[in-house]
Amino acid sequence: MLDRVLQWDREAFVYLNSLGIEQYDFFWSTVTKFPTWIPLFVLIISLFFIKFTKRDALSMILTLLLMVFFVTTLTDLTKEVVTRLRPNNDDELHTLIRILRSPSGYSFFSGHASSSFSITTLVVLFLRQHFKWVYLFYIWPILFVMSRIYVGVHFPIDLMVGALVGMLAAWIFYKLYQLLISPYLRSTHHV
Repeated sequence: MLDRVLQWDREAFVYLNSLGIEQYDFFWSTVTKFPTWIPLFVLIISLFFIKFTKRDALSMILTLLLMVFFVTTLTDLTKEVVTRLRPNNDDELHTLIRILRSPSGYSFFSGHASSSFSITTLVVLFLRQHFKWVYLFYIWPILFVMSRIYVGVHFPIDLMVGALVGMLAAWIFYKLYQLLISPYLRSTHHV
């Protein structure tokens, strides 16, 4: 069963990667980089300070940073345990695919997917009561993970599992925030 799933994963990757068109290489190569998204991060931080007190905003941002550290650590540990080659480093696939990036390291699961979906999900959970349009932030992780297939560095399952891990981590950190931090902040507001 696992062999069939992995075979489907490889075939799906080769098919999706082959859809790439040279005219879009610059776009996808830009989308796949974290610095491209700095204006989005600045907007998110600004929204926290617009809608919450300084103390609340800082506690939410700290929660976000702790979650990113947790997700990054979990992703890196999983990659070292699973040791799945990236498509761009797989000799069987190397000649069949378009490669625009050549990172070393392992593929399962995607750090781009886990980090971007965790950040977006936690931001949405914090801001959804204040901005109905906040769900549009999901455009970022969707484009971000699609770019990883386009540039030739992740299989679809790497991305799907990374996204699920990221969303689950965000939900856990949101619940921890509600349980451990939010009551403390409310009690200090009334003192």
